[in-house]
Amino acid sequence: MRKPDSKVDALVQSLLKQYSGSNLNAADLLCDRHARIPDRVALFYENAQGETAKWTFREFRDASSKLAGFLKSIGIRKGDRVGVMLPKTPELIICALATWRLGAAYLPLFTAFGPDAVDYRILDSDTRVVVTNAANRAKLSATSAYRSGKLEVVTLCEGRGKGLEKGDYSFWHELESAVAEPRPSMISGEDIMIMLYTSGTTGDPKGVDIPVKCLASFEAYMKFGLDLREDDMYWNMADPGWAYGLYYNLIGPLLVGKATMFFDAPFTPGEFFRVMSKYRVTNFASSPTAYRALKASGDRIARQYPYFLRVASSAGEPLNPEVIEWSSKLWGIAIHDQFGQTELGMVANNHHMEEVKQPLKLGSMGPSMPGFRMVVVNEEGQEVKTGEEGQFAVDIENSPLYWFRGYWKDDARTQERIVGNGRYYLAGDTVKMDQDGYLFFSGRSDDIILSAGYRIGPFEVESALMKHPAVAEAAVVGKPDQLRGETIKAYVTLVPGASPSRELSNQLKDFVKEHLSAHEYPREVEFIDQLPKTPSGKIQRFLLKERASDSNAVSGD
Repeated sequence: MRKPDSKVDALVQSLLKQYSGSNLNAADLLCDRHARIPDRVALFYENAQGETAKWTFREFRDASSKLAGFLKSIGIRKGDRVGVMLPKTPELIICALATWRLGAAYLPLFTAFGPDAVDYRILDSDTRVVVTNAANRAKLSATSAYRSGKLEVVTLCEGRGKGLEKGDYSFWHELESAVAEPRPSMISGEDIMIMLYTSGTTGDPKGVDIPVKCLASFEAYMKFGLDLREDDMYWNMADPGWAYGLYYNLIGPLLVGKATMFFDAPFTPGEFFRVMSKYRVTNFASSPTAYRALKASGDRIARQYPYFLRVASSAGEPLNPEVIEWSSKLWGIAIHDQFGQTELGMVANNHHMEEVKQPLKLGSMGPSMPGFRMVVVNEEGQEVKTGEEGQFAVDIENSPLYWFRGYWKDDARTQERIVGNGRYYLAGDTVKMDQDGYLFFSGRSDDIILSAGYRIGPFEVESALMKHPAVAEAAVVGKPDQLRGETIKAYVTLVPGASPSRELSNQLKDFVKEHLSAHEYPREVEFIDQLPKTPSGKIQRFLLKERASDSNAVSGD
């Protein structure tokens, strides 16, 4: 267990005081206060075409002030939701800062989402305006929110207005002609800053309304978990459409006045090592899937480039010990495995900061992060003995950096997470803790699928499959996969008259890609006569998981 450290504990209390007041604004905290130094860089950007750009905090301040002025002119006010469906570009940061400048809440919409996924999040969150680009504009036209006239659209169009639909606002035209919002709208640490959705196992995605005071936890991770220093070149590969990328690729580095880096291009090992070398990256974070792909590519490409890495971190799912051994041989440093989730941020880490750093234990996500007390509890909500398996939980009473306050408009699913007379929040994982306070992942205690760093709820995928006219019922489970951790496998029963075939299997995969998301489609489809169910009619996914390695699937792979 971590010994009490007065300096560390004082830092936690300082962060809580800084971000829990009544006169705060996230745009000021992430941007304006750092813009006093004119040439302080906030973003290094490069895309697949080799185009590069460098943005300063002052440039982001000026651009987001003008966009905020425009958003205000169309009625956006404190507490309203602004959706953003953009890739990793400078405009995404401008949108986030403009939203926060008005005291509004930022809704990230992952660019791989299809119309159904986008529509649900817009309607459930009461979002009034979405900013998108030409490549994603058609998805909005297919939503009921847009067709009903409830949604304003701002489009980042391409040359000669490509992508701009009738009634849209043009992003750069409106920004350049707008009157800048002169001052940030001050709000409190309890006011909403982000609306983010996390996967549900038995229902639709769950909304999480995230307050401004979350910034204390986010900065704590940048310091304790990542040890981000003034002279570091930081690169977090995670997409800001998801929690880890939003919290620690966009918000975290800007919060502490450091530049972040957006590399907006498909991932390949060759490009990865080139970019790492070109920008002299010293502090890197990504998912286990990326590290596994790099290891699988061999060392020949890696050794073509000089490297400058000081620390490397991994989050999203458990990291294989052999990958850590690989990084130690290649880079001379061990990747540090760390744990977090949408509702919490990062809470357990193999920390890099010297004051809290402890020896690595392969297979462990490390101990609790300062500001959190992570424990293991049984089904009755009681802490178990050292070495016993149980539910991973936050001791709310003794976790000052804990900020989760429940699921949006869903008290029932909130209460499912709280046990021990309100003292413990269940993270949804089964773990063990050793005598030194190190935590070891055993498995998921629900049906969430961990694939390539994404947490995917089966219900949303099953619902998409059920919309296909040939499908009678569907159940989705995770299947072990060496590269992705798990892949999605679907078990499907068909309506009378429909016949199993490879062609239909491929149709179903494409159908889910089109309607839901490109990262949530089943890579394997198995047609079966009947789904296993309990007497009350609930699908027994655990039985399907047991047969997921069966080779009799009709698949398009």
